[in-house]
Amino acid sequence: MINHKNLLLFALCALLAACQSPQVQKEPEEVRDTDGIAEMRPENIKLDELTVAFSRHDIELDFRKSYFASEAQIFTAVYEGLFSYHPLTLEPVPALAERWEISEDKTQWTFTIRRNARFWNGDPVRAEDFRAAWISLLAPHRDSPYSSLFDVIEGARDYRNGIERDSDKVGIRAVDTRTLVVKLNSPASFFPAMLCHHSFSPIHPSMVNKTEWSPQRTQGNWMPPVSNGPFRIISMNNESIVMQKCDQYWDRSSVALNKITIKFTGTSDEASYLWNSGEARWISGDVNVDALTDRSGIQVNVMFATHYYFIRSSEKPWSDYRVRRAMALVLPWNEIRGNYFLPAETLIFPVLGYPEVEGITETNIEEAKRLMSEAGYASLEGMPDLVIRLTPSRDAARVGAIMANAWKDLLGFNVRVEVIPFDRYFQTIKDDGYTVGSSTWIGDFADPYAFLQMWRRDSNLNDARYDDADYEDLIERSMIEEGDTRLATLAEAEKLLLNRGTVLPIFFNPALNIVDTGELDGWYPNALDIHPFKYISFRAVRPLPGVAMLPVMR
Repeated sequence: MINHKNLLLFALCALLAACQSPQVQKEPEEVRDTDGIAEMRPENIKLDELTVAFSRHDIELDFRKSYFASEAQIFTAVYEGLFSYHPLTLEPVPALAERWEISEDKTQWTFTIRRNARFWNGDPVRAEDFRAAWISLLAPHRDSPYSSLFDVIEGARDYRNGIERDSDKVGIRAVDTRTLVVKLNSPASFFPAMLCHHSFSPIHPSMVNKTEWSPQRTQGNWMPPVSNGPFRIISMNNESIVMQKCDQYWDRSSVALNKITIKFTGTSDEASYLWNSGEARWISGDVNVDALTDRSGIQVNVMFATHYYFIRSSEKPWSDYRVRRAMALVLPWNEIRGNYFLPAETLIFPVLGYPEVEGITETNIEEAKRLMSEAGYASLEGMPDLVIRLTPSRDAARVGAIMANAWKDLLGFNVRVEVIPFDRYFQTIKDDGYTVGSSTWIGDFADPYAFLQMWRRDSNLNDARYDDADYEDLIERSMIEEGDTRLATLAEAEKLLLNRGTVLPIFFNPALNIVDTGELDGWYPNALDIHPFKYISFRAVRPLPGVAMLPVMR
């Protein structure tokens, strides 16, 4: 998923310094008294209601269209599939799948849906609701960002690409009300982990053909989506989303919160104020750390996420990997990455069992010029402009300038830089008219394939338009392998991406949240920065800094 929260170097360094500063002191759990003044936390505090602050952007409620990290967090409250994420380990936890069976050849999965699985209006969740949702997401006209994740399913790739028009040829069958059978192309040991992703949720029959689910894009008479998660949306506007515990949820006895309010903040100061006032007890997004009166809630952890630049390869001369490789070889990597806390030489953050991959580290101008000559571009006469498309951030300007100067001065390209506003950037990198773009990607499940499937020739997430037969062969080979053998093949595929100059890794992303884990139970730092609302609860009331708790007089 795309992380639209662009953490800059200077902000990260400030945060890390703040976390280690002697000023950061854990406040006492019960009572504080400052200058003899005793006050109470806001009287309307309720231990079954949580307010969260997210940075403002246009929220897409239709999970078939969504690919932002903040939306994925909201979806943990309102949608649920066959499996869900464990809040700490991210391992798949059975959700609507009561049980399942796997065929001897490990390609057919038969799921039995819980008898008490319900949408919030009381209608049962049926196997057909899963099938209809998945088939609708695969529809070629929909161009869903995550449709290529379904390629592990028999016939899914041909159907979403319009090669096969009969949806019955896709390996998804609703045998009866509670039995869903999924046929895979080959064994996929990571399938349950993938099924945690929100794109594999069911859709209520009344919602399948609705084109707009969010109030901002409907002409009045908006109704919240009929969802099946532990919470349901009861109101939504540009300022907030209010969600209420769903009485029909199959595991409602495990849900502690009765109400969740997500406030959308327009500035970092606004987010800090919500924390300082005690109104919001979790800040996920831009926040002014210097303005926090209590810094004990600062949580910084490494994510399974990478910020990278990519070179589009759909048109000449960029379609020649020797040209892309030459572009990578002339970049001063120490200068580009030197300021980051977690500089990235590879695309994939090392995960347990994944082989070490040799990344992009060297600058070799002579080799770059040799490659350009070998590719037939010793002279750049008639060469198209090299267009770098950037976001309007200080860090993007810095990195973009370094890249532009290297490609102009050392290879002779005519370089142009385009700066696109944040609210349009991620759409424009799917359009034509540029050569180099950037993105921050969080793996949607803890497996290297979560990154590598993006670069397949017909993936909807392939913004680089990468098309490499050698790469396709490696990914296909990995699909029939298991364990260390599979991981070794995926590592080969990543090495190919790096060596052929398709992806230029910059840094591994940290997750920044402001949350007091001594106050909130069920919230744990993890590699995907996903925190299922189902498991979150208040441990106990904790006073704000400089505030003493007094008993309520009745």
